[in-house]
Amino acid sequence: MKDEKLTNRLWALLLIVLSLYVMASCAALGEPKDSSSKGLPSSVDVPPSPGILRVGVSTNAPPLIYKQGAEIVGLEAELAKEFAKFLGKSHRFVEVKWEDQIPALLNNRTDIIMAGMSITKMREVRISFSVPYFRTGQMALIHRKDKNRFPQGYYGILGQAIVLRIGVVKGTTGENFVRKNFGSAKKISSFETSKSAVDALLQRSIDMLIHDGPIVLMLAAEAESAGLTVLPSLMTEEYLAWGIRKNDVALLDSADSFLDKLQKEGRLDKIVKRWIPYEK
Repeated sequence: MKDEKLTNRLWALLLIVLSLYVMASCAALGEPKDSSSKGLPSSVDVPPSPGILRVGVSTNAPPLIYKQGAEIVGLEAELAKEFAKFLGKSHRFVEVKWEDQIPALLNNRTDIIMAGMSITKMREVRISFSVPYFRTGQMALIHRKDKNRFPQGYYGILGQAIVLRIGVVKGTTGENFVRKNFGSAKKISSFETSKSAVDALLQRSIDMLIHDGPIVLMLAAEAESAGLTVLPSLMTEEYLAWGIRKNDVALLDSADSFLDKLQKEGRLDKIVKRWIPYEK
């Protein structure tokens, strides 16, 4: 009798172990969960699918694209959801490092770059861009106490460059702009993220951060109590747009049609101003 009970227990234990193994295997081999409803990022590569728009994002550029908890939000995130609906697809955010955005697109890991990317001549050699959805430029984030040092914005910085330590974010148009125009600066420091650049500014390791206007405004708002502010004038004129493979003409045409529709309906400006509430 005891042997029979022991045998039954062993079989029960074996069934439990097998069940757990099967569940784990299914989870590993099954399709990744569709995170489109809440804007959650994909942790794995998403294979091409006619019903999914794979959106390449770099979540370090508030208010354009960033994370609140585990959710991806921002101007680009809202536009991505709207664009996917326009196409009759679900969207899937695929997180990619900024410097890998174009390679990921060209290697068909994503369908579109919606990460606050500016149109530049060099980028246009490799990919196509939709019509622009926002005009922006480079701005400077500084200590509020230093604001009177730069009454003329660009020319004020240029005149004092020789004694300035300027921070930039690696691989951005801001870094290219600073190295081209303020090469005489006392020091130009490249940072991996805007957050690390702001930390350096707060610690007085640099005198200013020059970066994309919308991001600088967000950083200034977040660090207002710490005494940071912006020089309000744009030092460049740049246009944000979406990156698409050159051979994906259908998606490019759809993106242009979608943005034209939003513009004619008056919805594009409303969406932009909700995330970037300042006059350009």
